[in-house]
Amino acid sequence: MRIRFPLILCASVAWAAAASAADSRRPNILLALADNWGWPHAGVLGDPLAQTPVFDRVAREGMLFANTFCPVPSCSPTRASLLTGRAAHQLADAASLWSKFDRAYPVFTDMLRAGGYDVGFTGKGWSPGNFKDFGWTDNPVGREYNDFAGFLAAKDASKPFFFWLGNIDTARHKWRYDAEGLAGLDPAKLVVPPQFPDDPATRSSLLAYYGGVRRMDQAIGEALAELERRGELDNTIVIYTSDNGWQFPRGLANCYDTGTRVPLAIRWPGRVKASGKLQGFVSLTDLAPTFLEIAGVPVPRAMTGRSFAGLLQGRAESTPRDAVFLERERHANVRRGDLSYPVRGIRTGEFLYLWNLRPDRWPAGDPELYHSVGPFGDVDLSPLKELLVNGAGRPELARFRTLALERRPAEELYDLRSDPHQLRNVAADAAYAAPKQQLRARVDQWMRDTADPRVDPAYDGWDKFPYFGPPIRPAGEKAKQPRKTAQEKTSGPSAPAVTR
Repeated sequence: MRIRFPLILCASVAWAAAASAADSRRPNILLALADNWGWPHAGVLGDPLAQTPVFDRVAREGMLFANTFCPVPSCSPTRASLLTGRAAHQLADAASLWSKFDRAYPVFTDMLRAGGYDVGFTGKGWSPGNFKDFGWTDNPVGREYNDFAGFLAAKDASKPFFFWLGNIDTARHKWRYDAEGLAGLDPAKLVVPPQFPDDPATRSSLLAYYGGVRRMDQAIGEALAELERRGELDNTIVIYTSDNGWQFPRGLANCYDTGTRVPLAIRWPGRVKASGKLQGFVSLTDLAPTFLEIAGVPVPRAMTGRSFAGLLQGRAESTPRDAVFLERERHANVRRGDLSYPVRGIRTGEFLYLWNLRPDRWPAGDPELYHSVGPFGDVDLSPLKELLVNGAGRPELARFRTLALERRPAEELYDLRSDPHQLRNVAADAAYAAPKQQLRARVDQWMRDTADPRVDPAYDGWDKFPYFGPPIRPAGEKAKQPRKTAQEKTSGPSAPAVTR
């Protein structure tokens, strides 16, 4: 069964009419969107190694958000949800990485353009995936420019603007391990998180990532400096965040905080109080309706995201979320048969509950290369990954390998009050039966309310959607059949999938 959702048509004339206020009074919007930059890797968030003076400035002069999450721990699905303001499972193929993005899904950037905004982007827009063959002339974000300065020089001076600045310095392929890339980073300040072994391979991987964090912040600082030079900074809302967590084992492609929790700070002089802090939950899916409300453009009813413009401005009638819902489908194509690893979950202030819909599958990808990336291909390559994958004979690595690579039970529950790093699954503990039941019911209701195809326990449509990513393997090497790991040989068959 493939569920199609109706196209919500909003006439351009209606959008334009709703934006009848003088454009000079409507703010510009700059979205600085990093790639694989996780929480809490910023100086203002207490990370001793993160060098982020620009993010810290945005937080100091605006509002810092304590609980911001991406809807999917994977870049193109999150970017699709951000653009449409809708739950990923409502977007068919676009809920997966390297998918297609169908022109039938309205995006907020088109709505802003119809409402009188000039729109552009540079760097990483909606990506990776195929949009050109499915009705789009430009990237779903809008027209691409070489850089922000080029957009500012070319834009219509009579219109406010929205610009998407897609930085990729924190992506793994941009990490640098050389002396220049690591200059100024003090290894003594590096804190190795408890889900990783304290090993030179771990430390070199983390330091390379932190070098990317510093370069990202410098690049976004150049954009703010360009606005200052043009006298536009104080008439521009600056939103500084990331698309998902860091690109490490148990991070990217995982629904734990390390894959889904991201930094967010917003600066809006005169409307957002300086040094403000918001503890309520925000999903990146909420950005689309927030941008539309700020611009005076009607928010389509089909959007599942919830505007937080009122919270941003301190309006008394606004109430924050008490939780966010999380999900994932196919990340890389790394399981025999093009299989997804579907997850649905909820994150509250006290608990993280995850429902692994196909626990017989490998969460990190098959142990042998199937199509892309390599063994355990939902974990991208780094010295840390190599350490874990090749460390089967080292007992001191067994716990870390299990956390990162091995199969997981159908349900996971973490008590964040005693286990903030989400390392001890208490789903089978009778003492947690009540909260587990309550959270499971909330996830089930959310799925039904948003017409999730996974409500049907037999649905596996995402396994059949095209994957447009290239195969990545050494020259001449063929895909192999997965071999049994030590865990499979000793533990017997995996538990069947949970159905409701």
